[in-house]
Amino acid sequence: MTNILAIGNSFSRDATAYLYDICENMGLSVHVVNLYIGGCSLERHWSNIERDEKAYQYQENGICTDRYVSISEILRSRPWDYIVTQQSSHDSGWLDTYEPFAGLIFDYIKKEVPGAKICMQQTWAYEIDSDHGCFIRYNRDQQEMYNRSRANYHAIADKYGIQLIPCGDVIQNIRKHPEFDVAKGGKSICRDGFHMHYLYGRYALACTWAKNLLNAPVSDCTYVPKCFDTDEEVDMELLAIVKGEII
Repeated sequence: MTNILAIGNSFSRDATAYLYDICENMGLSVHVVNLYIGGCSLERHWSNIERDEKAYQYQENGICTDRYVSISEILRSRPWDYIVTQQSSHDSGWLDTYEPFAGLIFDYIKKEVPGAKICMQQTWAYEIDSDHGCFIRYNRDQQEMYNRSRANYHAIADKYGIQLIPCGDVIQNIRKHPEFDVAKGGKSICRDGFHMHYLYGRYALACTWAKNLLNAPVSDCTYVPKCFDTDEEVDMELLAIVKGEII
């Protein structure tokens, strides 16, 4: 079994919601945990580590629980193979928000779980019409947000030798298809301008994690999301477009 831990926020929730199901569909045995605080930044993660705060909602194999935990408690709970973190989306375009917190977090994880591979999820840019309050920091320009965020994630990954899960690239590539190009009347890959669409967006992220962490043959995946957060029927043609952009 492969143990995957995300120390994140709602963006890692989006990424891990279907990860267990998708891996199971491909015959891959995984245990997936997401530690959730909405909007949590690297700075706050480090503060929580220093204070050993039981501030994270424990989400296991895509299921939210009422349990609240500390990072140290969960690091000791399993022999983690992969530990993934990320910057908060609104800060992702500003390199000075990553440090010194990224380095401190990586050093802490290496000390506590020396056998784990540390990764970062490259987060994505907001939709072109997003009303997120921090989108103005990027001049409400999706391409600017994508470019700035991508450059910063790569800078940190190169500095520390950390593997990047290229979710931001995947989402931006999906948006190039007319079916997902909001400017041309297409469906948004986001559900609210910044979080992922419950069906297509979350599916894209989970497949990206599965391929990049486990080299999973996602083109062979037959799992179809059954999302209870929306009554929308899954369009298999749209799902095929999403799957075709996994890198």
